[in-house]
Amino acid sequence: MPSSPHRKIEPILFEWFTLIGMFLFAAWLLGLKGVWQLLLQSDPTGITFVIIVIFCVATIWCGMRSRELDRQRESLEHQIANSASAPAEYCWSHAYWEALRSNPRDSGAPMDLLTEKTHGCHSTAWWVNGLQLKLGLLGKVIGFSMLAMQIGHMQSFDQSQAQEMLRDLTTGLGVALLTTMVGLVANILLGLQLTRLDRFADDLVSRAQTQGLKIKASE
Repeated sequence: MPSSPHRKIEPILFEWFTLIGMFLFAAWLLGLKGVWQLLLQSDPTGITFVIIVIFCVATIWCGMRSRELDRQRESLEHQIANSASAPAEYCWSHAYWEALRSNPRDSGAPMDLLTEKTHGCHSTAWWVNGLQLKLGLLGKVIGFSMLAMQIGHMQSFDQSQAQEMLRDLTTGLGVALLTTMVGLVANILLGLQLTRLDRFADDLVSRAQTQGLKIKASE
């Protein structure tokens, strides 16, 4: 049975807003429990703060990207449903179809251009996602280095200085564990958003290619 030209579009922008709502609620709850203050005060290197800033900026970019992909998909479906010869605004899929019409024998180059528009900037976002994890591991190395230096400076154990020595030792351990934890959590949450973007972009390319094959067959 032939498929209908009207296809249900995944609500990627709505999903992003829902995720942001969950993030804001979790951030408020953590702030209420004093977790943010603990994280920032326990990390004198500032790596935890850098990871949080990178995650927030990358999440905002994911929202902007979700909006653009959603707009492109709606434009694609509108053109298919109405058989419009030209879109009201610039559309990646329409540019791809026009390239196919102008050179029907070489479909590889138009597809490469479409894939670049839909997926190109995602590779940089994935690199940023990996950067969060690497910063967490860097904090782990720095924390254990601080711990090792504190142990190396201990020449004798004085019971009267035990509390100060314990505080110095736990500072390095706290940096190692907290930065690693924050980096891992940020990596997982941003990776979830990027995976949805990639999946939506794949579906956009597949839909545009399917219509492009119909155009080539009709000419």
